Order: sequence, then C-alpha cells, then structure tokens
Amino acid sequence: MEVNENIAIEHGLKKTEYKKICDLLKRIPNITELGIFSAMWNEHCSYKSSRLHLKNLPTKGKKVIQGPGENAGVIDIGDDDAIVFKIESHNHPSFIEPYQGAATGVGGIMRDVFTMGARPIANLNSIHFGSPQHKKTKNLLRGVVQGIGGYGNCIGVPTVGGQTCFDESYNGNILVNAMTLGLVKKNKIFYSKAAGINKPVIYVGSKTGRDGIHGASMASAVFDEKIEEKKPTVQVGDPFTEKLLLEACLELMAGDSIISIQDMGAAGLTSSSIEMASKGKLGIELNLNKVPCRESNMTPYEIMLSESQERMLIVLEKGKENQAKKIFDKWNLDFSVIGKTTNTKKIELFYDEKKIAEIPVDTLVENSPMYDRKWKKTKLPQKNKFNKENFKNLKISNILNKILSNPNICNKEWIWEQYDHTVMGDTIQKPGSDSGIVRIHGTNKAVAASVDSSAIYCFAHPLTGGKQVVCESWRNLISVGAEPIAITNCLNFGNPEKDENMGEFVECVKGLGEASEYLNFPVVSGNVSFYNETKDKGIKPTPTIGGVGLIKNYKDMITMGFKESGNIVLVIGKTEGSLDQSIFAREILNIKSGPPPEVNLFNEKNNGETVLNLIKKKLIKSAHDVSLGGIIVAIAKMCIKGKKGIEIKKTKQLINQFQYMFSEDQGRYILEIKKENYKNVKEILNKSSVHYDEIGTVLDNDIVFEDKTKLSVDDLELSNNIWLKKYMEK
Repeated sequence: MEVNENIAIEHGLKKTEYKKICDLLKRIPNITELGIFSAMWNEHCSYKSSRLHLKNLPTKGKKVIQGPGENAGVIDIGDDDAIVFKIESHNHPSFIEPYQGAATGVGGIMRDVFTMGARPIANLNSIHFGSPQHKKTKNLLRGVVQGIGGYGNCIGVPTVGGQTCFDESYNGNILVNAMTLGLVKKNKIFYSKAAGINKPVIYVGSKTGRDGIHGASMASAVFDEKIEEKKPTVQVGDPFTEKLLLEACLELMAGDSIISIQDMGAAGLTSSSIEMASKGKLGIELNLNKVPCRESNMTPYEIMLSESQERMLIVLEKGKENQAKKIFDKWNLDFSVIGKTTNTKKIELFYDEKKIAEIPVDTLVENSPMYDRKWKKTKLPQKNKFNKENFKNLKISNILNKILSNPNICNKEWIWEQYDHTVMGDTIQKPGSDSGIVRIHGTNKAVAASVDSSAIYCFAHPLTGGKQVVCESWRNLISVGAEPIAITNCLNFGNPEKDENMGEFVECVKGLGEASEYLNFPVVSGNVSFYNETKDKGIKPTPTIGGVGLIKNYKDMITMGFKESGNIVLVIGKTEGSLDQSIFAREILNIKSGPPPEVNLFNEKNNGETVLNLIKKKLIKSAHDVSLGGIIVAIAKMCIKGKKGIEIKKTKQLINQFQYMFSEDQGRYILEIKKENYKNVKEILNKSSVHYDEIGTVLDNDIVFEDKTKLSVDDLELSNNIWLKKYMEK
C-alpha cells in the first residue's frame, strides 16, 4: 500500500508527526513501518502530552526499589520481600465491549506484575459509570463487574478492594482502572532491559490473532457516534491461558536463563520488542514467519500491531532455549525463537526472507513527540455562604438515610460479592473496608491497599483535588493500621488538546506531587489515559490513586466496626464546617458551586502519624477516616459494620449541627477507644498538637442524638444496602 499523509492521519498521527517520521527516516515509511510509528507515538504508549509534567512527581524513597519506567513499581517490605504493583486504565475498550474490556484490563495489569517475577497476590479496581438514569449505565456496570470477576476469579487472585462511582460526565466514557499487587524476593526481580548481542528473542504464550489491532491507537482517540465499529480493536482474554503463562514464566524465572522479559500489552509485539531494545540500547531482528499465528494469511502489519492477550517476549541466555522450551511445552503454551538481539540499534523485520521494515529504535522512543501544550489555570471558586434558611425544615435522620442510599455512598456488596476475595487464603480484610489487606503467606506481615479518586473535587479546583486524593489514600491505609509506603496513579482526563482539560491535568498532577512529596508517599508507577471524551463532552478530571502500606504484624490490624458498648468515640482533626462540594450541599441543598475542602498537608501528616502511633500502642479499638458525607456518615458506617449504636453528645462548636455533621473537611478520623485508655490517648494527642472532639459513647443499638432523636441502625443498614441491589434488579 502506498503511504501518504492521509493514511498517516487515519492512523491517528498529525501532519507534523508524519513529516517528522519522513525526516527521521529520510524516506517515506512503508505501511508496516507507519503502523509501528502510529503505535509507538500515540498518547497511550508515548505519553507525549504528559511526559513533561510527570517528570516533576516525587518517585524516590527509602523503600522504593523501582520507580516509574518499568512494567510496574517495586517497594521493599523487609525480610528480602518486595511488593510489585501498578494501576492501569482500560477505559475505551470497556465502553465498547464491557466484559472483554474489563477482563483484559485485569489480565494486562497482572502480566505487568508477573513479568517482573512477582506472583500476583491481590487485585483492586476503580470503576466509574455515568448517571444511573442513563440508558447504558446498568448494562455497562453489569458487563464490567462480570469481566473483572470472570478473569480474576478464574486465574485465582483475590479482588480485595475497590471503588465504584456514578456521575453523568462518564455517560459517554466509563473508566475501568485495574490494579494488581504481586510478591517477589528482592534478588528475583526481573526487568525489561535487553542485554548482550546475538541473544535469542523468544515469543511465548498464546498465538497471535487479529483481535486488538489498533487498540492502543483507539485508546488515544476521542469517541464519536461510530463507536460500535471499533469493537474489533478490543482484545479478547483467556484467563486459563494466563494462569498457565503465569506458572510457566515463574518456573522459568526460578532458574538463571532470562536476561529480560516484557509482556505484550498495548501495541503488542511492537512495543515489547522496541522497549526492550531501547532500554538496552541495542537492536532487535525479528523473523515474523516464526511468530505463532492462529489466523491464516496474517500480514506483517497485523502481526506487529495485534494486541492478542496472554503473550510475552523474552530475551534468553544463548543455549538455554531447549531447557526453556520444555517448561512451556509442559504448560501447553507456544514457544518460538523469533529473532535475536543485534548491535545495530534498529528494529529490523523479516518476512518471507525479505527485510520488510528497518527503523532506528531511537526514532521511535527518544525522538517521539513531546508536547508542551497550552493550558488554562482554574481559579479557586468563591465559597458559598450557608445560613439558617439553608437548613430550615431539615432533619438529620431523614438526610442521613438519603445520603446512605446515595449511589456513591451506598454499600457496593452487589459488586464485590461477584469477586472471589478469599482465594489463596490470605485475605484478612475484605472489600467494603477502608483498605483491602492480604497477609504475606506464612508470615505475620500484611500488605494493605486502597484505591481512591475524587472527580468532584478535582473538577471544582484541580490543584486542591489532586492533593486531596493522595491524602484520602494515606488516610485509608492509616485507618487499618498500615504504614503508607508508596502510590501508583491512573490519570484519567479528557482531550489534552483543549486548554481547560490540559490545565486540569497539569494542576491535578501538581497537587498530587505536592501531597506525595510532603507525606513521603512517592509515586512508583502509573498510567495516563487521555481523550476520555465523546462528541466534544469530556469526563471530569479523575486521577485515581492506588496506595500501598505495610502492617508488620497482621494481628495489629484495625477494622472500622464499633466493638464494645461504653467505649468513647473521638473525632480526630478540626471540623471547620466546609460544606462546599460536599454530598450534603450537592444532593440535599442542590448547591453545586464552590471550592473543594481545603487540604492542610501539615495537619494531614501530623494527624495521620499520631493515629498510627496510637494504633501501634494498641490504644485504638476501631477507626475510619472521615470523607464523603462527613462525620455522621462515617459514624453510621461504623455502627452498621459493628452492629452497634452510639450516643452522640453535643460538641462545643461555633458552627451549626448540619455543618458539623456533614462537612467534608480533610485530615479527620473517627476513633473508638476504651474509657481506661482515654487519659493516655489525650496526652498523646495533646503532645502532638492534634485537635480532637469527644463526640459520643458506643451503645448496644440505635444512634441517639442529644435531643433524644433515635435512629435505628438496622434501618440505616437497610438504606445503605438496598439501592444498588434494587437498581440492578429492575
């Protein structure tokens, strides 16, 4: 096929990018070469709009073994153990084909983890859907949940946590972000950097088909009404094959024959081979006739761009091929020597004994475009003035029931009961908690993980929202007694070519970086998903943070359910009464303007470290962070979990009761302590200059206010549990 500018544009390249390709090659590329450039230079693979800003994120720390730039990040958890983890988006494929899109998202992120030598031990996810009233929402939700469960359950890795949000901005672009944690010994971590000349390049796993061609390019494009036509670009997953691939790779990794290994994810054989060559500053020569194909007459273009799942590329030590092949034969997987490393620093492709492509590796990687796009700053919105009129005729009991049944606060058990969260036998805190927790098998150590996002806050003021979502992750880990170590991020945004969207990205990343730096909570891996936009309508900015922390002895883990009548309940952190952007203001008062709650990083760090100190001293019976819905929602959830009540006492506040109960001020926790420990706890809080309010005493049942209003915890539980189940039954 004759290549020209129009064909380049059809491949998602800009006119200027096509010209740059011709200049770099000093000739017009052929169709296979153009396909390779379009795959490597799209947003999904090259990070061309985001690289400039991501460079500013803090990525180093005492416990960081590997930061961004590899398949996943790696942190040290002591005793020669390391945790490998990452979060990635599979948004566009999941909107087009929810089951396979979500399933292959889970499969892809697991390969990113086990390609580094780690056995996956936990999955989490962050999924965002349009308005519940939107005609597509229910089917998309059902398909995505079945896809996540179908893949994770089959491969035998527990799904231990997640979040599900609804907002009309996702009507045309849902978000499916999948996260995996894996366990590896520090001396057995594998990297993707190729090394040595004339080393065999091996293809292992499933055969290559025509599914997923242009998947990475499709993920870097805006949707239109022809979205259904893109179904062939969605990959098809097979979790049983992935399980075989996982076991075969780990068996091979137990020896010393692997030089480098890379999974074939976005852009398939193209990106895996080029990334290996680029990191090793080598060339790679591939014979495409040797690639195992499951369909007849596949062209070199199709072979290089296929995103068929469950495939890996390995550079082996010479002479180890037969030994490695025996392992893959045993697991009934394809094994083929398809090429070798060279000193040319080029990717050279042969087919039918002819050289059909030759591209210098640096033109694809180092010379890929990097844009400093125009962006618009978001001003901090003015605060709303709330007065007595706003709260006239309102009753806390009615509001609490309504908020507990809100789609974004209600119990998501309908979702997570479809996931196997106890397989492997080490899950010690299940979904529905502040963090999912898995024990490190055969030890007393445990790893906690949570995923968080706050699109409402980020949309109102991206800089503050970026800080808040990192702090939320930090609080969720501390609430279970884990010491926060590091984060991974999945940055979901609209079209970066629009000043406003690019501004949202830049400022969210800035806020995220400031909070990570201050809290010593570095970013070790991540993913950017742009062009989440349909017919000119983009999503709200949604940076998702996956946080990971360590509990040195799992017996010290804290849960959120109230434990014992007579125990004292404290609110840690000052309540200013900020209602702007709260669920109370938006859903009850119908006020959707104003800034998000302020983030004070000093207080966040000080409050969190003090709570962790109290937990380590075994002075806390239960804990829960205060977030969406404010103090009263946090307390209600603790009552529901523990099947207990609380007598709420009047606190000395300058703000009214609604502001105190429903504001979403940051840096706060609800703690349950024994009466005999109160004096000791107060001394520690005062010594650390941490503000606290004594809000009540745990009862056997009912929430009782100072005016003797009683709320049945059973009724609140019903309100909290019923919405999603009813919605999915209709």
